[in-house]
Amino acid sequence: MKFGIIGTNWITDRFIEAGKVTEGFELHSVYSRTMDRAKAFSERHNIPNYTDNFDTFLADDALEAIYIATPNIYHHQQAIQAMNHKKHVLSEKPITTSLKNFNLMVQAQENNGVHFMEAMKSIYSPAYLKLKTWIDEIGTVRRVNFHYNQYSSRFDKYKSGIIENAFKPELGNGALMDLGVYTISPLVDLFGYPKTVQATGKILSTGADCQGTVICNYHNMTALLSFSKIIDSHLPSEIIGEEGIITIDKISAPSHIVKMNRAGEVIDTFSCDGLPMQYEIAHFIKAINEGRNDFNIETSSKTMQLIDEIKVQMDLLF
Repeated sequence: MKFGIIGTNWITDRFIEAGKVTEGFELHSVYSRTMDRAKAFSERHNIPNYTDNFDTFLADDALEAIYIATPNIYHHQQAIQAMNHKKHVLSEKPITTSLKNFNLMVQAQENNGVHFMEAMKSIYSPAYLKLKTWIDEIGTVRRVNFHYNQYSSRFDKYKSGIIENAFKPELGNGALMDLGVYTISPLVDLFGYPKTVQATGKILSTGADCQGTVICNYHNMTALLSFSKIIDSHLPSEIIGEEGIITIDKISAPSHIVKMNRAGEVIDTFSCDGLPMQYEIAHFIKAINEGRNDFNIETSSKTMQLIDEIKVQMDLLF
């Protein structure tokens, strides 16, 4: 599948690195707002075509799929334009900034007979897929603790008066969108939408959130989600049942999971050592080539619905 790239930043470098070890992946073109940047990026990654004209980029008949890694606020607009040009779309997480925008993307997909998918690398990991087969083995789940707390180097710059994109709410950025989404997506994928939600967070002077805590109540269980860009945490995430516990090394990119009984005795472990993003790419290509409508649209929709509710409670205005 011939891919075109929108967004020339570090996450795109990782995407391309993962694509190169994924069967069926072919780099075809790159778009950037400046020709110099497009040319430099194409030379670094040996991409045959580059341009600073978005219409020209999308009009290329040989181009089959678009990968979007621009600021969050632009995802839905660029995805819709790409789908209107009959291109499939793989968009970085969060796939957009609101459920309203997400529904517009769904409509564009239906209108054009193409597919789009959120590049939520965690839920395509072999470790995560194995975890889903373990859930029934730990009894009735009573508590979930998912967290992603990672101190941002950009916070040091913020404290010195330099405001970078990570803390600009006008771009749809902040702890909830950049990190918290990694705790929300697997929660709703595994357990559905919660009955009640309570959210609180810390808002910076820019209006961006730098950390947050969300309590999600279900009929039989409670989930605690925490995310921060101003602290680090190295504890695993957990799914706790009446008969056992599953620990997850990193909720954003699961590579090692452990199943244990109530006493903490290890029953089973599972590890995978591939590049985190290669699994989402492989799933995307295979689903399209095999004609399967398997793009976790419902999970992305519920994720955006929950993000909308959290934004209201945290007074996030973007």
